[in-house]
Amino acid sequence: MHILLIHQAFAALDEAGGTRHIEIARHLASQGHRVTVLASPVSYLTGRVRSGRQAWVQKEYVETGITVLRTYTYSALHRSFLHRLLSFFSFMLSSFLVGLRVKQVDLVWGTSPPIFQGVTAWLLARLKGARFLFEVRDLWPAFAIAVGVLRNPVLIRLSLWLESFLYRRADRLVVNSPGFIPHVSGRGANWVELVANGADPEMFAPDCRGETFRRDHGLENAFVALYAGAHGLSNDLGVVLDAADRLRGRQDIRFVFVGDGKEKAALQSKAEQKGLENVLFVPSQPKNRMSAVLAAADACIAILKPLEMYKTTYPNKVFDYMAAGRPVVLAIDGVIRQVVEQAGAGVAVPPGDAQALADAVAFLADNPQKAREMGAAGRLAVERSFNRWQQAAQMGAIMEEMVAKGR
Repeated sequence: MHILLIHQAFAALDEAGGTRHIEIARHLASQGHRVTVLASPVSYLTGRVRSGRQAWVQKEYVETGITVLRTYTYSALHRSFLHRLLSFFSFMLSSFLVGLRVKQVDLVWGTSPPIFQGVTAWLLARLKGARFLFEVRDLWPAFAIAVGVLRNPVLIRLSLWLESFLYRRADRLVVNSPGFIPHVSGRGANWVELVANGADPEMFAPDCRGETFRRDHGLENAFVALYAGAHGLSNDLGVVLDAADRLRGRQDIRFVFVGDGKEKAALQSKAEQKGLENVLFVPSQPKNRMSAVLAAADACIAILKPLEMYKTTYPNKVFDYMAAGRPVVLAIDGVIRQVVEQAGAGVAVPPGDAQALADAVAFLADNPQKAREMGAAGRLAVERSFNRWQQAAQMGAIMEEMVAKGR
């Protein structure tokens, strides 16, 4: 079958960002299916254009069976909420026009956020007589409303209408966290499948120590507490800086932030104002280098703002941390806390509590054997229950059944 994926923030393995979709696409291609991806040439993390310039469409052959078409996108998405909307709408239009020219499509795979690309996926599916699979990776607009990014009553009503519209019209709806199921069902989804987030254990080397990364950044003798991922409003990284402030007297502990995002400059400024010499900021790294980065960590931090809605999430980074065999310091409540605690894969602390976060990091630094045991337990849990290849096979089976029924 020929699958058309519409995903503005699609990242290949040589790019920074989540790679759930390229990993699933590789599995689909290995089974003889063809995958065409419509994506943006603008990095969702940095706002920079991949090749330094844009064309209306740029074709990339990622590997056998996978073709990526990068369509023109307004690039100033981090300038303001309005500019972000302009970026979303520009991709929605360009991907639709380019998608019209993609032939013999059996299934259109839409994914949210941003939810607007779901409109492109639905319309292309209907015009091509293909099945429409809609994947919800984030509860937008609910999260945007909870954080306060989306406040205009008119925009909120329109966004809620669009969300329900797409949920009701999807032939099947896939969620990546069990916490999302009640929400999407209540908003009109008719047939919901869970294909959870996870990680590919083969991408990580839990027995390595990341000596090169440590040496390059002056971390040879430190206990490294590492955060990897987006530096955005939802990530609450100011709390991690406050925890670092409380541990400034521990010469053996360093906090390392790897990634990029809208809040990074403000975080760097705050760390400088506080004189936090135990904090290091590192640029975003492509996924194929993350094994070496995580290998340099002694513990890994996952954190979100203390909002009720965030209890529903399965953050991808947590599974990467576990696959790398590193204990998780988790400042997120809800379903992901259940995963970490049931696996014995780390220490959970209340979201928003800098002192509790500092105490958890200090505990792991003072108990290295316990930290190693937690890391090994997390790795085992990923291998058994959150293996990306098992999830990719599940997604492939869903798609094959959808197309067979459509015929």
